[in-house]
Amino acid sequence: MDQFDCSRLANARSWTGVTLIAAATFLLVTSEVLPIALLSPIARGFGISEGTAGLSITAPGIVAAITAPLLTILAGRIDRRTIIIVLTLAVIASNVIAMLASTFTVFIVGRLILGLAVGGLWSFAVAVGRRLVPEAAGARATSIIVAGISAGTVCGMPVGAVASDLSGWRTMFAVIAALGLVVAIMQMRILPRLPTVVVIDGTRLLGFAKVPMARIGLISSSFVGVGHFIAYTFIEPYLRDTLSLGRSGIAVALTGYAVAGIAGTFVGERLATRDVRRALVITAIAVGLCLVAAVAATSVPIAGIGVVVLWGLAFGAFPVCVQIWMFTSSPSLFEAGSALMVSSFQVALAVGAAIGGVLVDTTGILITFLVGGGVCAIGAVIPLLIRAQAVNG
Repeated sequence: MDQFDCSRLANARSWTGVTLIAAATFLLVTSEVLPIALLSPIARGFGISEGTAGLSITAPGIVAAITAPLLTILAGRIDRRTIIIVLTLAVIASNVIAMLASTFTVFIVGRLILGLAVGGLWSFAVAVGRRLVPEAAGARATSIIVAGISAGTVCGMPVGAVASDLSGWRTMFAVIAALGLVVAIMQMRILPRLPTVVVIDGTRLLGFAKVPMARIGLISSSFVGVGHFIAYTFIEPYLRDTLSLGRSGIAVALTGYAVAGIAGTFVGERLATRDVRRALVITAIAVGLCLVAAVAATSVPIAGIGVVVLWGLAFGAFPVCVQIWMFTSSPSLFEAGSALMVSSFQVALAVGAAIGGVLVDTTGILITFLVGGGVCAIGAVIPLLIRAQAVNG
């Protein structure tokens, strides 16, 4: 085998590694959001209220928010390949426990383990993926891995609903565990050793947060995340009750959202590699406008479906813009930035869902969507507070 063939083989192996990390993040996030579509059958299965069953969604988010920075510090000099594999195995374990749980308490234990995996894998995945490829290809590696995260975020709910209707709510947890085992085995075969480059301690974690550009990115993404989840938590009632869609119409809308979300990650990559500040502002504005447009489109269901698809595209683009923003802020401390971003995103998910729940109960879905759009607009303004030369210079 000549040098050219060896180079091509090494390049293919590197991108396969990136794909395997993306696959792990997809399974991770699918597992996290899956109960949104399964609350009723889970509640019936354990003989509990839907409100109690909702703990299966909030529990891993809270654990992830707390553990993301802690795991980044505790990781120390541990080989990043080992960390990725162990966290993928944690995803498998959590789904196996959920599948076999005879009581809701045992089920929640599985979800808490998932929270640890969410906090860790989200924090390390993009940083590790960028190390597998040449520096010039870092943005593409980021977009592929974030595509896995975005795909999990938007696919978990519709896939879970279909699986529950066909074969019961436990089936999907079994499928994810089986797929996770395949991914973990391939990670063991493909991923190279990845010694620690920079050991992240509490000082470096705080140091990243003190970087003006990083701090602006964290605050901006938190606002957009809260605004998004104020509305997204109630996307199914919006489609069913406000647009009066039947089962097939809801499936079409959610599928369109999912596909557009995956495509949006690559749109975000192209925008961010040209001008990361402009990309962050544009995608944040786009998410907010989609929420407002969803209110305006209530009398025309097909228009409402179109807005939901555009919403998926916009929010699919936003996370990759945030990741590239964080990397640009301080490349050497990117693991710290990822950990802090995971914490802020999980908090945004919990806060957004809580605010949305109060608004839906007191004012209705339409006002809820308008408030979500307004919060996103605040997030879009924040990146404008930092000078362009500080971002792109």
